[in-house]
Amino acid sequence: MAKFQYEAMNAAGQEVKDEIDAPSSEEAIAKIRGLGYFPTKVRQKGGEKKVTAVAAPGAKRKGAGGVMGGVSTKLLTQFTRQLSTLMDAGLPILRSLRILEQQQKPGVLRVALRHVADDVEGGATLSEAMARHPKVFDRLYCNMIAAGETGGVLDVILQRLADFMEKAQKLKRKVVGAMIYPVCVVGFAILIVAGIMYFVVPKFKTIFSDFGADLPGPTLMLLWMSDFMIGVTRDPNDQPIKMLVPGWAILLLSPIIFFVTYKLIRAFNGGRYALDVVMLKIPIMGSILMKTAVARFTRTLGTLIAAGVPILEAIMITKDTSGNEVFSRALGRVHDSIREGESFAAPLKASKVVDGIVVNMVDVGEETGDLDKMLMKVADNYDEEVEVLVAGLVSMLEPIMVICLGVLVGFIVVALFLPMVSLINNLTGA
Repeated sequence: MAKFQYEAMNAAGQEVKDEIDAPSSEEAIAKIRGLGYFPTKVRQKGGEKKVTAVAAPGAKRKGAGGVMGGVSTKLLTQFTRQLSTLMDAGLPILRSLRILEQQQKPGVLRVALRHVADDVEGGATLSEAMARHPKVFDRLYCNMIAAGETGGVLDVILQRLADFMEKAQKLKRKVVGAMIYPVCVVGFAILIVAGIMYFVVPKFKTIFSDFGADLPGPTLMLLWMSDFMIGVTRDPNDQPIKMLVPGWAILLLSPIIFFVTYKLIRAFNGGRYALDVVMLKIPIMGSILMKTAVARFTRTLGTLIAAGVPILEAIMITKDTSGNEVFSRALGRVHDSIREGESFAAPLKASKVVDGIVVNMVDVGEETGDLDKMLMKVADNYDEEVEVLVAGLVSMLEPIMVICLGVLVGFIVVALFLPMVSLINNLTGA
């Protein structure tokens, strides 16, 4: 039995220095934590000094400042599944972290895993170590890990967390994948029309000017659009005036301006709420967004409750990770009502953000004590509905895009050839 000298912090944040007997440094750290202290330095008396990598909760870890930026959901999901597999095989958590650290490509996740493994080796719990890297492991992730550690079922929780992340990622891929085709078609159509306005229409305008023909309304509108694209406007005497910003530049900058404006609006609670309300009222797309939000918050909440996280804490975590301010505020009201002794279903129904079937299934889940299972069933059902709606939206977008492009091309052709017909008639009559 060796003797270890240690420095630690008590619950009040005061420094404590003492000695303890233990067969190894790991056992010494465990005993110190058992006394209610948080060890900062541990060394074997008469041996080489050992400094633990454990910092006080909430404190910055030296060297952790190098972890900048976040990690993609796909990469984090892959890591979670691998860690779940290693834990299920019976490997110690520290060895599992070291193995996965070596397998990662150089980047944010590898640096974070190295720090997490060092902290765990120094005596911190896995959830505490991960909580020091909020840009990699968010609040939902850390609370799930903490629940698994408390219940002694970390391998099971990791499996559930991996399943949860994989299903969320699958749904996101389907929605994004379905939008790629229409976005590409619309983008190429805009580029082609812009090219016609910039290069082709001005040449027709020169022909019309040479013949001095009277131009119909559609042609005048097309010529105005062409002037705007080139960056020219006209005074009352039809003399060209150069614009400060040409139309082609506005066209290129408009997506950037839209994105920046969108981000600025969402930086404020009121702006996020107003945008989410408007988006939920958009036909078809609003229904997809609503069902996606319901599937996300019910799956998150169901996973947390199944992991043993207290209901009030689970609701607050779900509120912060819902991704939609309308549902976030509704969950906040549900949290306040439950804290005052009400059931889950009643305030959820009063919020009017979900369908009656969701409220009924939540009510049944509370009555039977299977709220987590009911929430997961709701999530599965809504995931299926989202897939059907997305497939229907894509099928409907194709003919709509064909019709719109046909109308646009037809307008350009008619606007260009109406004066030509008039000129031919005049020449024939002459």
